[in-house]
Amino acid sequence: MFAQDLVMILVYTFPMFLFMIFPAIKLADYIEDKYKIQERQKRVIIIVSTFLGALILATLLQLM
Repeated sequence: MFAQDLVMILVYTFPMFLFMIFPAIKLADYIEDKYKIQERQKRVIIIVSTFLGALILATLLQLM
């Protein structure tokens, strides 16, 4: 049962990328303005926050 839930969470993660790209960009812009980070660090923040946000949304979708 756990393996099936894990697979479904990973399947749900891909569509959730569409919902998380804009908030990740806004978060990276805010951090760039506040802390004066470099462009490379901004890109890392966008990628990581998009993936983590999509994973969190997919997990919540599966568990609800």
